[in-house]
Amino acid sequence: MENKPFIFGVATSGDNFTDRVKETERLLMNFRYGVNTILISPRRWGKTSLVKKVCSLAQSDNIKVVYVDVFSCRSDRDFYDTFASAVLKQTSSKLDEWLENARLFLSRISPKFSFGPDPMTDFSVSLEMNPKSDDVDEILQLPEKIAQKKGYSIVVCIDEFQQIAEFDDSKTFQKRLRTVWQLQEHTSYCLFGSKKHLMNELFEKKSLPFYKFGDVMYLQKINAADWVNYICGRFEATGKVIDRELAERICKLVDNHSSYVQHLAWLVWVHTDKVATPQDLEMAYEDIIDQNTPLFEKQTENLSTYQMNFLRAVIDGVRSEFTSQMILQKYELGSSANVSIIKRALVKKELIEVEKGRVTIQDPVLQMWLRRQLMQNHWRAE
Repeated sequence: MENKPFIFGVATSGDNFTDRVKETERLLMNFRYGVNTILISPRRWGKTSLVKKVCSLAQSDNIKVVYVDVFSCRSDRDFYDTFASAVLKQTSSKLDEWLENARLFLSRISPKFSFGPDPMTDFSVSLEMNPKSDDVDEILQLPEKIAQKKGYSIVVCIDEFQQIAEFDDSKTFQKRLRTVWQLQEHTSYCLFGSKKHLMNELFEKKSLPFYKFGDVMYLQKINAADWVNYICGRFEATGKVIDRELAERICKLVDNHSSYVQHLAWLVWVHTDKVATPQDLEMAYEDIIDQNTPLFEKQTENLSTYQMNFLRAVIDGVRSEFTSQMILQKYELGSSANVSIIKRALVKKELIEVEKGRVTIQDPVLQMWLRRQLMQNHWRAE
């Protein structure tokens, strides 16, 4: 199978990873000096790719990196099982070492192992314990104890960390994590996730346990100049040509959104014979809208009239002042109190972002799709 010149929908690495020089340096420094890090950005801006790159750079005899994805966790028990499995698996290279570490450091819990076809790499841990007891501290202390025993530092990277906000009695669970983790000297944490509004709430609310837990990094978009160099380079590497102006138009059409830049550049590359043309870009842009239409239809099919009217206002360029009488009347948003309800609902559905009081639609392809619906009179304010 030939390597694709552009990668989207999954974490990128190697030649497909572009820029992020300053972010890479800062995150790598945090890993090396044991600084807890919280990485926040909208969905599909390259958080996972950045973390995985830094994981590979940081891994050494002195630093071991553990990567944990808790997306499928629906309870604190799921979290403990997933956490323990990842720590045991990624800090040891031999089956007997995994078992020995489990015996030494999870002695009160009696872990049960389930093995796959290859027991050397494929196993999971089920923990027989009461989540309300002090026994769970053994699990949360597992990386610290292993690090102390083996004489190195451990960095635990937890992807989709916002899932813990959905657990029953989440605040108590958060307090337990914070209480144990903040005292560890040989283990640090990198926490990140794909739902920005939930991540913001977990780490920015003074009333929640993870407030001021570590260095908060807000991932920004990669600038157009770096994207243009990358796109032109990838075309050239595969025997095709795209001029800088057309590459810049790719970036502009999708507002430098990492995943969409890769996706749109791929579609242009597919349409291109030898030299990319504006017509190739036009066809590729229609393709990307068509491919995402079923998703956008599903995201918007159950929106209320008020919510649709609010999106119409955003599409028309309204960013704030939604409670002014002129905006309330023009877009039929109801009362000022109703605007707050609408806004919270749309943020939760991840259709809008609110930053410093200004409302935006972070998904540039969704925004174009919505604009077209409005032009076709499918989204008129009633």
